Amino acid sequence: MHRHPLITPQQLAALLAGGPGDAPLILDVRWQLGADDGYDAYLQGHLPGAVFVDMERDLSGERTEDGPGGRHPMPTVDDFELDMAECGVDNDRLVVVYDDYGSLGAARAWWLLRHFGKFDVLVLDGGIRAWRAQRLPIESGLRLVEEGDFSVRRSRINVLDAEQAALYAREGLLIDGRPADRFYGENETVDPVAGHIPGAVSVPARSLLNPDGTFLPAARLREVLGAVGVDGERPVATYCGSGVQASHLALAISAAGLGGQVPVYIGSWSDWITDPARPIEVDTPTQAAG
Repeated sequence: MHRHPLITPQQLAALLAGGPGDAPLILDVRWQLGADDGYDAYLQGHLPGAVFVDMERDLSGERTEDGPGGRHPMPTVDDFELDMAECGVDNDRLVVVYDDYGSLGAARAWWLLRHFGKFDVLVLDGGIRAWRAQRLPIESGLRLVEEGDFSVRRSRINVLDAEQAALYAREGLLIDGRPADRFYGENETVDPVAGHIPGAVSVPARSLLNPDGTFLPAARLREVLGAVGVDGERPVATYCGSGVQASHLALAISAAGLGGQVPVYIGSWSDWITDPARPIEVDTPTQAAG
């Protein structure tokens, strides 16, 4: 049965009020592209009991000198298992992840945990902003946690390489989660090469959010995703710049009830462009429409 991946502040508060044995582990995954790691913001205020997770250290592997793997490479199995256990993740305890940036960082943690076999994980819809809006309690300072017993388990959620992503673009559906201008090769300020993977379609991840940072209602998500061909049956995969917004797309597809095991090309565009032999498509919205 497909489990809805989002939890509201009220639902989470009720779980926390249920007692220590019932309370989920809460992970704070504050991160923004080009900003600091979010640790200072975490220290200033976070959900009660939340443990900080670092995007670069805990949710990414080591970058290679010549770029393959992308800006946020896939962490190794051993490193991810160790880092998540150090953050307090247990095999049999619910995990709730959140951030302060439209659930982008939280989605990366959600997708990776599930890829590595930890399926009882939810995302706080709207993040700490939604929590504060309900005037729910906040605590500050460093939260220490006992090491968890998390161990990697088998999962059917695949991480794709460049060739597999290209196959989805040709024979299934490959969705690009970057802002539309970057997809069309305009205003590229992050990567040294502009454009997109040939055959991919554009659905900017942040277009799937309400102004307050919560996800669009499921019916609206199905409408937006259905417009590019996501129907719950057609094979679909996602990518972006470095596998963060791609994870957010996978989360949105799950929240829409259109698939709970969406593969992600984690290396994404920042990996794709490291091989000059790989084709690049650059077109304008007008050309794409015509």
